[in-house]
Amino acid sequence: MSVTILGIESSCDDTSAAVIRDGFLLSNLISSQEVHRIYGGVVPELASRAHQANIIPVVDSAIKKAGIDISEINAVAFTRGPGLLGSLLVGVSFAKGFALSRNIPLVAVNHLQGHVLAHFVKDEINQNHPKFPFLCLLVSGGHTQLIIVRSHLDMEIVGQTIDDAAGEAFDKCAKVMGLPYPGGPVVDKLAQEGNPQAFSFARPNIKELDFSFSGLKTSFLYTLRDRMAEDPHFIDVRKADLCASLQHTIISILLSKVEMAARKYGIREVAIAGGVSANSGLRNALTELGQAKGWNVFIPQFRYTTDNAAMIAIVGYYRFLAGEFSPHDVTPLARFPLGAAEV
Repeated sequence: MSVTILGIESSCDDTSAAVIRDGFLLSNLISSQEVHRIYGGVVPELASRAHQANIIPVVDSAIKKAGIDISEINAVAFTRGPGLLGSLLVGVSFAKGFALSRNIPLVAVNHLQGHVLAHFVKDEINQNHPKFPFLCLLVSGGHTQLIIVRSHLDMEIVGQTIDDAAGEAFDKCAKVMGLPYPGGPVVDKLAQEGNPQAFSFARPNIKELDFSFSGLKTSFLYTLRDRMAEDPHFIDVRKADLCASLQHTIISILLSKVEMAARKYGIREVAIAGGVSANSGLRNALTELGQAKGWNVFIPQFRYTTDNAAMIAIVGYYRFLAGEFSPHDVTPLARFPLGAAEV
C-alpha cells in the first residue's frame, strides 16, 4: 500500500505545501513574502498575516499539481518548530483542521530535522542519498550545527554555534555594507568578483566542534570603521573584496570543524543542509575538500536549501512508517532543539 503525505511548512516567511508518495516528490509549492525586503528583515506580524492568506491556495495548488485526490492523503505533516510563533501557529492550526476533517493522523516535524532529511527526497533528478551514519553540516540564518545522522529519525548534535549562526554573520555583515536583504546571496554573488585574501578577519579559537561567529562580525565592523575613517568611499570601492574575504573566512571556519568531526568519528559520508548550503563558495569548497579526503559528499539541490514543505513531508513519511503520530492538542514551539520529543 502506498503512503501519501501532505507536508506543511510555515516556520518563517515562506508558506509551502508539498505532497510525497512513498518518498517520491509529487509537488512542492512555495509562496514567498516580498514585503519584508523593505524592512531589511522578517517582520513577524506581517509574516503570520501573509501565511493566513496564502496557506489555503498553496495547499490546494500542491494537491492539484500532485495529481491526486484529497482522499488519497494518509497523513499531514507540519512544522512544529523552531520558528516564529505566529507563523508556526498558522501552519499547525491548518494541519489540525485538515487532519480532523479527513480523519487522518497528524505528524509534528522538527524544522531542523527536515533540512537534514531533504537529502532523502526522491525526484526526477536525484534518487541518491547518504548512507548511515553520515555527518551533516546544517547552516542557516538561525542555526549552525554539526550532526551525526545514524538513521532517518536518530540524530545527534556534536557541535554547534555558541553565539551567532553562520547565516546571521553573512546577513549582518551585508547589512552594514548597505547590501539589500537578504544579504547572504548578494555577498555570494559579489564574492565571485573579489579577492578572498584581500582582508583578514578574526577567527575564533573554540575548542572541540563548536562554532562562534560574533567575533568575526565585530572584526568585520571594526575593519569598515577604520578604513572608512581614511576613505569614506572604502566600501563602494572594495565591496567585492570585502565579500570575498568574509565568505572565505566563514567557509574556512565551517569546513575546519567538518574535517575535525569526520576525523574524530571516522565518517566518510558528509552532507550540508540549510539555507547557507546554497552558497556557491561553500558548495565548491566542500566538494574540493571531499575529493581531497576521499569523502562521499552530498550537496542538496537549490530548491531544497531554503524552507520548503518537501523536507517536512519526507520527515513525516518516515515518522508515519514508524507509527510516530501527534495528538491534536500539540502546540507550536518557537524553540525546538533537534532531538527533543516530537509529540
